[in-house]
Amino acid sequence: MALAFFGLSIFLFLNLDLDGASFSPASAASDSGPEITYGSVVKLMHERTKYRLHSHDVPYGSGSGQQSVTGFPNVDDANSYWIVRPQPGTNAKQGDSIKTGTIFRLQHMKTRKWLHSHLHASPISGNLEVSCFGGENESDTGDYWRLMIEGSGKTWKQDQRIRLHHVDTNGYLHSHDKRYQRIAGGQQEVCGVREKRADNVWLAAEGIYLPVTESK
Repeated sequence: MALAFFGLSIFLFLNLDLDGASFSPASAASDSGPEITYGSVVKLMHERTKYRLHSHDVPYGSGSGQQSVTGFPNVDDANSYWIVRPQPGTNAKQGDSIKTGTIFRLQHMKTRKWLHSHLHASPISGNLEVSCFGGENESDTGDYWRLMIEGSGKTWKQDQRIRLHHVDTNGYLHSHDKRYQRIAGGQQEVCGVREKRADNVWLAAEGIYLPVTESK
């Protein structure tokens, strides 16, 4: 009940249309979960470690110096919510479903910055740095990620195994067991790597899923 109330509070904060929206905790992997649509708010869970994709207003001490992105161990954390947004200049709108191969963006709910990557080296492993960048009216191609659904599914659903492929760097969103000691003690490094590996598979877990609406 507490989680459902918190989910409702998020949507009131965002001033989004709640009609038909559903809150879903993480469950066993399934192809029958709700679809992720533009405007939905989700947590992305790293499949192997179960850490959630996370950011907070703490900059990297190296590389770009932009807002850091990490893997967070606890489920009940408000800094792990991301709003699913379309690529600018398309006809996509709130409530549209997202098919494999689609390029889209993830906006960090609390700081309003975009999940971003570039050629700076990540702090621990020296792979591609993943950061949060920009704001409501500041976004560039470094914020573009291509959805790659694993298996036979064509439309993104909760608990479906996916990879996020960064358009500019050709890297995959990645995490591993390497953890920070200082800027985010106990949290995992999130980075980009250019090869498909077991550690770049993610799932949409907890979230508030807007119902699918027909494009006009």
